[in-house]
Amino acid sequence: MLIAGTFDIVHPGHIFLVNEAAKIGDVYVIVATDNNREKYSGERPIIPEQQRLEVIKSIKNVKDARLGRSDNDTLKTVKEIKPDIILLGPDQKYDIQTLKNGLHRKGLDNIEVTRLDFYYNKYNLHSSRSIKDEIIKRYLKRKK
Repeated sequence: MLIAGTFDIVHPGHIFLVNEAAKIGDVYVIVATDNNREKYSGERPIIPEQQRLEVIKSIKNVKDARLGRSDNDTLKTVKEIKPDIILLGPDQKYDIQTLKNGLHRKGLDNIEVTRLDFYYNKYNLHSSRSIKDEIIKRYLKRKK
């Protein structure tokens, strides 16, 4: 079982994703590099990649984690791990068919791709973005 993401500010939704993946099998995680995060989203993570990787490696139910690649072939790491399943989070922007097509081009047709259909939003600050927005709001309020 493979999951991937930036994991910039780890929150309960990330833990939920890891635990859901662990119900299916051993969990391997690819942590996005700072450069790839910037390339795909337009902004660098707050937390540097090595620090994010260390945090993810320490989460219960994560068998192993590694950084993704900064080159244009992000599926090389998937090929190295050889998962049976890739589980996407409900808010990840990956299109399943595009990912399947990329896997096919790499000869990885045996990997199932699925998306977690439940968004964990038990708390108001349920995403890295909502946590960052709250920090900014409080900072601006304090500056007034």
